[in-house]
Parts: sequence; C-alpha cells; structure tokens
Amino acid sequence: MGFGVSGSVLTWLKSYLTGRYQCVRVGQASSSHTLCHTGVPQGSVLGPILFSCYISPISFIANTFGVGIQQYADDTQLYVSLSPTDMHAQQSLLSDCLSALHSWFCHNGLALNSTKSESILIGTRQRLRTLPPIASPIIAGTPVPFSDTIKTLGVTLDQNLTLNKHVSSLSRSIHFYTRALRHIRPALTESMAASLGASLVQSRLDYANSIMYGMSASNIHKLQSAQNSLTRVVLPSLRHLSASERLTYLHWLPVNYRIQFKIATLTYKTLATCQPSYLYNLLQVYHPSRALRSSTQQLLYVPYMSTDFGRRAFSYSSPATWNSIPISIKNCSSLYSFKRHLKSYFIAQLTNN
Repeated sequence: MGFGVSGSVLTWLKSYLTGRYQCVRVGQASSSHTLCHTGVPQGSVLGPILFSCYISPISFIANTFGVGIQQYADDTQLYVSLSPTDMHAQQSLLSDCLSALHSWFCHNGLALNSTKSESILIGTRQRLRTLPPIASPIIAGTPVPFSDTIKTLGVTLDQNLTLNKHVSSLSRSIHFYTRALRHIRPALTESMAASLGASLVQSRLDYANSIMYGMSASNIHKLQSAQNSLTRVVLPSLRHLSASERLTYLHWLPVNYRIQFKIATLTYKTLATCQPSYLYNLLQVYHPSRALRSSTQQLLYVPYMSTDFGRRAFSYSSPATWNSIPISIKNCSSLYSFKRHLKSYFIAQLTNN
C-alpha cells in the first residue's frame, strides 16, 4: 500500500510469502503439513519489515481522526492534546479512533490486548490539578485506567515528565552492574575493566538520554554519583583523585555533558541528512536581518519558551546546544570527526572547570 514495490521485487516477496507449509513435531511424531495462509518464517530478516508494512494502515486510520501516533515495531502509541475548551471533543475523537483500530485489527487477524495497554495524562502539576475528571480510554471494550507512570521503549515516563522514577530505576541498574564488576575487578586489567564499564554501565547512561535535558539537578546528581562509583571500581589505584580527574583519565564524559553530546550528535545528523523529518522540521537556521558576526556561526533559531517544562523540548534543546558548539566542530566533514572533536572539546571544558 503505497510502498512503491513492483516488478521482480514484488514477485520475489510474493514467492517468499506464499506456498509455505508447516507442521508440528513432538519427539519422533510429526503432524501432516498444512499450507500457511498468514505469517512469516519466525526469526527471518524480512519479518520485522514486512510486519511494519502490514500494520502501516494504522497510521492512516489515526490521521483520519486527527489523533497523533508513534510506532516502533509492534509498540503503538496514540496521543491527543487536551484543553478545557475542547476536552470532550478530543476524548470523543480518541474513542472513535480506538474503535476503528479495534475493527481493523479484528478484520486483519490481529488483536488488541487491553491488559497490556496503558494510558496516562501528562502535564504540569498545576494543569493536571485544574483538569476535571476524565473518563479512561476504552480498548476492545475494556477500560484502561490512567497510570501514574508508563514504560515506553525502556524509558519510564511519569505524569509530570520529571523522570524521577526512570532515574531511580536507572541508578539502581548502574549500581547493580558496578557491584558485579567490583567482584571480578582483581582479575581484570585496567583497559578490560574500562571496556566492561563502558559496555555495561555507560551504555545505559547514554540510552535515550537526550530526553534528560533540563532534568532536575537532583536527578543529574544521582546519575553522576552512580557514574563516579563506577570510576572508583575501574580505577582502584586512583581513588585519591577527584571524580572529574578520574573521568578525564578514562576519557569519559560526565552525565550532563553526555546529554549535550547526544543532542548535538542528533542535531548534526539531522542537519546533514534532513532526516528524520519530524526532527528536521523542528530546526530553523537563524538568519539575522543585517550582517552580523553571528551570521557566520551557523546558528539555529532558538524559540521562546516561557517555562522550564517547555525548554526541555527538542525544538529548544537542540538549537540551544548546537549554538554553544564552536564553528570549527560544526564544520566537521563526517559524523565520526564531529563526535571525536566534540568529545575532546567537552573533555577540555571538564579539565578547565
């Protein structure tokens, strides 16, 4: 449906999906072979791609009702913006959209599992306190009560997007792997311990950390303390050094710089490729009305945000972070060069501070 696949490629896909048989085998006994009318071979490379193609009409249905949608594999999220003036209208649109999706799923041999579905109201504390009672969404005839938190792609989101529970969970995970590394540290060389620390712990600090921009200082401190504990395990002979000195020795960025590094890298890739469009459309090159020194700095327009809540959005964090980077780093010809020079720049700042 609108994928532009035709000719021999379409014939190849058709031959791959049709004419397949399956049976059930238990020990030495085997059932008769039955023709498969649906599905793809389990574990196949094409499976995820074909599944994404199969469920692509979901986005068209949601767009028909004016409901926002995000999809990743079989994880689908619907969202609407509520305001006191049109709250009931938006709720009605969401309800109609869910009913239409349920019908589509039933018609196409799929099922909506209401027990695995979650709903949440997100907003500032002040706004949520002023909202009138809101009925829970109904999925497949079953109400889905609003939760205080939901987990999406490994990130725990709370109603106010404080990320308090996500940080607490992440901090516990980091301390768990740090303690595990401490048990085997005597048997490892320094480089081996650093590599294990980077793969087991640093990777968790980096996962989806761009959403941590503007997060509370207490949450940043909690994660930084966890990272500092890791450096003491990796470098037991350098415990007398400060945390920043140990990080510099390992060439590791502290938490706040890692967040800026991720956002800057996303911005560089988005500007270089104009993709993904949903991020590229949020960026606007700054064009001063007259010739200024800033016109040669490749600056991005920073939108006005009246609240700290709003300044956590990518449309603000991306240009704000990008504009703080030296022009020499922005002009790097490759992503590898950009990341290498940007990390060195942050390490130098850490040393100077």
